[in-house]
Amino acid sequence: MPNTKTSIPIPKAPTEAVTNRATDSNKKNAPTFVGNGGELHQTVEKKHPSLTTNQGLVIADNQNSLKANATGPTLLEDFILREKITHFDHERIPERIVHARGTGAHGYFELTHSLEKYTTAKILTKSAVQTPLFARFSTVAGGSGSADTPRDVRGFSVKFYTSEGNWDLVGNNIPVFFIQDAIKFPDLVHAVKMEPDRGFPQAATAHDTFWDFISLTPEAMHMVMWIMSDRTLPRSLSMMEGFGVHSFRLINQEGDSTFVKFHWRPKLGLQSTIWDETVKIAGADPDFHRRDMFNAINAGHFPEWELAVQLFTQEQADQFPFDHLDATKLIPEELIPLQFIGRMVLNRWPDNFFAETEQVAFCPSHVVPGIDFSNDPLLQGRLFSYLDTQLSRLGSPNFHQIPVNAAKCPFANHQRDGHMQMSQPKGRVSYEPNSLSLTSPREQPVAGFKSMSEQLVGDKGRIRPESFADHYSQARQFYLSQNKYEQSHIASALVFELSKVEHPHIREAMVGHLRHIDADLAARIASGLGIKNLPQAPKSSAPVQDFAISPALGLMNKMKDTLAGRVVGILIADGSDAETLQKVKQAIMKEGAICKTLAPKINGIYLSDATAAKIDGQLAGSPLVMFDAIVVILSEQSSKNLEKNMAATEFVRDAYNHLKAIAFDAGSKSLLDKAGIKKDAGIVATTKLKEFLTAAKIRQWSREELVSPSI
Repeated sequence: MPNTKTSIPIPKAPTEAVTNRATDSNKKNAPTFVGNGGELHQTVEKKHPSLTTNQGLVIADNQNSLKANATGPTLLEDFILREKITHFDHERIPERIVHARGTGAHGYFELTHSLEKYTTAKILTKSAVQTPLFARFSTVAGGSGSADTPRDVRGFSVKFYTSEGNWDLVGNNIPVFFIQDAIKFPDLVHAVKMEPDRGFPQAATAHDTFWDFISLTPEAMHMVMWIMSDRTLPRSLSMMEGFGVHSFRLINQEGDSTFVKFHWRPKLGLQSTIWDETVKIAGADPDFHRRDMFNAINAGHFPEWELAVQLFTQEQADQFPFDHLDATKLIPEELIPLQFIGRMVLNRWPDNFFAETEQVAFCPSHVVPGIDFSNDPLLQGRLFSYLDTQLSRLGSPNFHQIPVNAAKCPFANHQRDGHMQMSQPKGRVSYEPNSLSLTSPREQPVAGFKSMSEQLVGDKGRIRPESFADHYSQARQFYLSQNKYEQSHIASALVFELSKVEHPHIREAMVGHLRHIDADLAARIASGLGIKNLPQAPKSSAPVQDFAISPALGLMNKMKDTLAGRVVGILIADGSDAETLQKVKQAIMKEGAICKTLAPKINGIYLSDATAAKIDGQLAGSPLVMFDAIVVILSEQSSKNLEKNMAATEFVRDAYNHLKAIAFDAGSKSLLDKAGIKKDAGIVATTKLKEFLTAAKIRQWSREELVSPSI
């Protein structure tokens, strides 16, 4: 085959310039020409640093590998090619088995109320100190290339770089978990992951292996209620709660222990998407949550959470009608109220996603003096598992030397060598105790970490406590604590998920479990699945208790009266009223929301005053699911023109179907009529902006029965 590149003549002048640059040191500042895919671009040499190998050797040609001749084979001698390709071949490290899809950011924690009475940990006793941190949010089931928005638990992990060492608070956006003992974790993850014989579904629980495992694991029923609720469909990472899940211990100066559970509460309140919206977001923008946080931080709208604790003694725990060491249980806030002690602010996006978000290594075993562990068997297993996972992923026991993982306080020990060792310890001594060095690190009996002194008695064995036997009471409490809309969403989610299960006996077993939680819920699911005879409930290992309703368990109760963190889309076209557009933008931005102006085309839109409008997005490429509310400002002619535009009618119809507020001017009425929009409290004229802004803060739940009748 002829070499087609030789048919394009290479001008002599640039070639000479390159040659002269190599031989004439007096021409360093002269313009030079470099080849790039057959084209030549003029550059100024001093504008860019030199491209080099990893050893610092300056590279003269980054476009062509070394060949025997112009059409000959590439030479093994080309060490520059080999270094570049070898590094590329090894760019990917094993992704996390769970929590592979993640988003991280830097920030700080500031203590506002000291817990000095309960702990010696300085991060929890020294107020008004800004402790740097790195937080990572993640989905559990999907791979690193999956979408941000599936129905899934979200990881919520924070690495505090304290003055006493790193403290990792590794949790989720749900306060309970599926299982009681860590020995079942591999089974759970194998069941929830894509089925091994077919490699799907990705990032979804709607399949046989997951529900087969759940149907045979009654302890998971409380978690099932949470994952089928709107908690697993967050609108934004900054609009979800975080929980440490387990009970931990705080140890004070006297060695006394107090149990603690950690809670993160978002400043923006809780907000979720609805199912149809979620499905469409996954297609419209798989990076929806990541992009939202990136945009918020870059715009100076820093995500913020309050840290709260539940503190209780062993004596109080003995009175609970459940065992707090059981990770499938929570402590209702009405029983042990939250105490708010500080805040976390995320104010800096990582400089490099891989180096920081991908390589950050969280371990629950990373604690500081004054914080200790409880005997929760799930936590005990995690103390081993996380460290072992990091050794596998990051390839070395020296992963703590990666900058995002490195402590910011001084650290020293006698650990040496190993793969990717970056430090260079000096001296003869690498052991302790020793008599040969006066400066080598030694143990510190007074200031060092101490585990709580605890007397342990009993028979060794693979035993599960009787106090872990109640699997349904808190699941029932959670469901009954939801309002009617939230209960309807749980029912719809269960029908959707179980409808994807191929084996009838699994569907029937799940309905049987639901009878222990709520008879009406079980009947709704059976009806939705077409099961005529309600299956028997399985034998319960403990009586199902009726706990008091807990308003704190609902999501809608925790929505904030704010537009901050929301995005409002404004649809315009040629002839849209300029004055109305300006007023609407000002009102929305005053509420702390972001405005995005959309039009049928990205350029060439002129308003009523003949000025060119700045367009943020083309209508067909900006689906409704990217916005929390919309405003439609159109001339009568533009409105009629857009009646024929499917993107326009779907844009307005989706806003209505997704229960969002819509503001409209007189000219746009025909488009709303074409889309079948029916008037309600969320459909507001632009002349009543105050009413629109109020409606935009919430969804129009009363509309839901019209657009999506409940199961």
